[in-house]
Amino acid sequence: MQNDQAVSVLNNLVETCKDGEQGFKEAAEGVKNPALKAKFLQYSRERGQMSSELQAEVRRLGGDPEKSGSMSASLHRGWLGIKSAVTGQDDHAILAEAERGEDVAKSAYEHALKETLPASAQTLVQQQAAKVRQAHDDVRDLRDGKATTH
Repeated sequence: MQNDQAVSVLNNLVETCKDGEQGFKEAAEGVKNPALKAKFLQYSRERGQMSSELQAEVRRLGGDPEKSGSMSASLHRGWLGIKSAVTGQDDHAILAEAERGEDVAKSAYEHALKETLPASAQTLVQQQAAKVRQAHDDVRDLRDGKATTH
């Protein structure tokens, strides 16, 4: 695979991570439950770290790393509804939107894993994909737990 293609794949994941970082931060600001707020802030920091790792890999491959999430593409990235959910101040709705955002992140990583990447990039993407799956499943389980209390 050309490094240009690898850089493109990695930069897409940078955008995905940046969108998730911002989405989790907004979700944390909107929830009432302190444990949930802490969990969302943890995921936001984790996504910031993941995007930094991806940016470093892009630079290593000779590319120009993405610096921020994609404002126009956020419509397609799953975190669009977080603003309205946060405005409603309903923890379950916020969890549902966070899970929708994580569905998109999971899909982006699954797509990236189908690409042929340089070994170091492949390893990084595999490690991060596992973190995304874990966060997605945690958020889904929290959402489902919340759903039974309403």
